[in-house]
Amino acid sequence: MSVSGVLLAAGAGARYGQPKVDAEGGRWLRLAVSALHDGGCGDVVVVLGAAVVDVPQPARAVVAERWADGVSASVRAGLLALPATTEYAVLTTVDTPDIGAAAVRRVLAAARSSDSGLARARYGQRPGHPVVIARRHWPQLLEVLSGDEGAGPFLRARDDVIAVDCGDLGSGIDFDER
Repeated sequence: MSVSGVLLAAGAGARYGQPKVDAEGGRWLRLAVSALHDGGCGDVVVVLGAAVVDVPQPARAVVAERWADGVSASVRAGLLALPATTEYAVLTTVDTPDIGAAAVRRVLAAARSSDSGLARARYGQRPGHPVVIARRHWPQLLEVLSGDEGAGPFLRARDDVIAVDCGDLGSGIDFDER
């Protein structure tokens, strides 16, 4: 089954003081691309916006023209850029640098083995990334995306999302400030 990764990296990082795609000289970007690729994503799309940078191989860049509208614009741009053969999308963010390939593999395996095709990492009691969404759910997700929220409202409205404990693999904390 074809799996694609979507790295959400379009924001301006106002609270952080710079676009997070540039954080630590691009280190967070490189870590996230490696996590997705090494975690089982044959295709990796980096969604850019506030800053347009070169992305590391094997990823490819997609610009969310309406990035300033919020995370919903990035999720939309990322999903719409995936090949028609993609059966699962793995979504994560550039500002969660301790999410590695092991977390991607674990959440992806849970989604693939579930009836729903939906899985989300948990760190303690807190939901986080990566998130895996089977293609059959994309039309419904795209319909409800709005503003500065990604897939969270869609996932919270469902009772068939597999919660996958990843607390032993990292903190899952996203960095909003330096």
